[in-house]
Parts: sequence; C-alpha cells; structure tokens
Amino acid sequence: MYAARIENLCKHYVVGGETVRALDGVTIHVPVGDYVAIMGPSGSGKSTLLNLLGCLDRPTDGSYFLGDDDVALLDDDQLSEIRCTRIGFVFQSYNLIPQLTVLENLEVPLYYRGRVSAQDKQRCRELAELVGLGKRLDHRPTQLSGGQQQRAGIARSLVNNPYFILADEPTGNLDSVTTGEILDLLDKLNAAGKTIIMVTHEDDVAHRSKRIVRLRDGKLQSDQRLDKSPVAATS
Repeated sequence: MYAARIENLCKHYVVGGETVRALDGVTIHVPVGDYVAIMGPSGSGKSTLLNLLGCLDRPTDGSYFLGDDDVALLDDDQLSEIRCTRIGFVFQSYNLIPQLTVLENLEVPLYYRGRVSAQDKQRCRELAELVGLGKRLDHRPTQLSGGQQQRAGIARSLVNNPYFILADEPTGNLDSVTTGEILDLLDKLNAAGKTIIMVTHEDDVAHRSKRIVRLRDGKLQSDQRLDKSPVAATS
C-alpha cells in the first residue's frame, strides 16, 4: 500500500515567453511507513515537488495519487479538505499561532472538521506528551524554545492521523543538539509506522531517513535506499 504515488509528474511555468520546466517527468512511489528525504540544489524542483505533494498546487501533467485518490480529479474544496485531514505539515518556521497556547495550536486542524470534542482534546494532550510537551500545554509559542516549538508543530501534524507527514526543512532553524532531538523524534514516529517525506539540504539530516531522492534541473537524478538497494519506481 502506498501513502503517495506520483507518475511522470510535470510542472511547467511560462516566464518571459519561455517555458520553465520546474518538474519534468518525475516518478516516485512512497509506501506506507517509508521515510524519504528529498534533496537537490537550488532550482532542482524540491519546493515545487513539496507544493504538489501538499496539494498546494496542481501539476501541468502526470498523476498524483494520495492513497487511492487521484488528486487531479478533486476540486478546490476537496483539496482544501485533504490538506487539513490527510497531510500533516511541519514547517521550518514552525507556523504556530502566537496568541494560542500549545494545546490550542494542536487543536487548530480539528476545527476544519467542525466541533472539537472532549476526545479530540484528550488526543491533543496525548500527542503533546508524546513529543515531550505535556507540561507546556498552557504555554504560548514565545515561551518555548525553537526545539519545543518544532515539537509542537510535529504534534499538530499528527492530530488528524494523516497519510504522511510532509516536513519542509524541519531542522533548518535549529542548533545541532536540538536538530538531533527533533530527528530522534521523527525516527520514533517512523518506527511507530508514520510515513515521513522530508525536504532538506543537509546530508547528515537526510541520512537519518530510509531513502534519499535527489532532484536536479526538475528531473529525478537518483532514488536510493540507504542500504544501497535501488528503489523500483524511478523515471
């Protein structure tokens, strides 16, 4: 079973009368429980791929299946629902709401589904405990360290039990010690069965994953398991 499958995915832009091929025929299959790091130099297509995987943009051509759903067949309202309920976003800048407490920030994704129940609130408390913030539920983001804010962001990404966590440079604003702690947490979540897709430019961070996908000039340069066995789905 796959959390996500992209087939011959393309994203082209017209700039100054010329066509820019930001992504050009990329195929990647992400099985449930995988942990994938996406790497590449500036302009390689990492951000474009992240936007497409996160249903923040639509491809020019090719297919993207989220679970069993063909994303191309979904309207804007359905895509918005998917972003809120099936994809857990983790951002480099944390993106917590400063006026809300940790617990309230964790509850935010639930409001897109309607009323937040007592059971939902308890799940948020349990997730805060899972990431080591059980004693920080009433704190606001400005009262937390960068690492604690990222832990809150990771807990928030799990609230709706998403198909996968989509992490954009999750350690980019952290020192080396805190980076290690966040990567330990991601390892723990992956070991528990969570699927993780992470964009990073740091080799040591990427090598904490199970698999490294490298892009260059909009194309798939390599797709390699860290045990050196090749991944079958390549383009």
